[in-house]
Amino acid sequence: MTILNMIIDGQPCEVPVGISIAAALALMGNGVTRHSVSGERRAPFCGMGICQECRVTVNGRRVLACQTECQPDMVIERSQYANV
Repeated sequence: MTILNMIIDGQPCEVPVGISIAAALALMGNGVTRHSVSGERRAPFCGMGICQECRVTVNGRRVLACQTECQPDMVIERSQYANV
């Protein structure tokens, strides 16, 4: 199995090649992608990009975790609030 290196919330991690960011977050033990403005934890719901619950920031750009494949040296940050 081929592994790639990424950073999730400042922590280095290794994930298998070919998985989505949502899968990588779940694999690392915490599938939460963001917190709503009221502080509720959010995670992927639909798995096809419709619900927008899986928004994360990758290398400074907002993407959908369920629709974005992991790439080497990605820097992934979970949003603290829905409007961030």
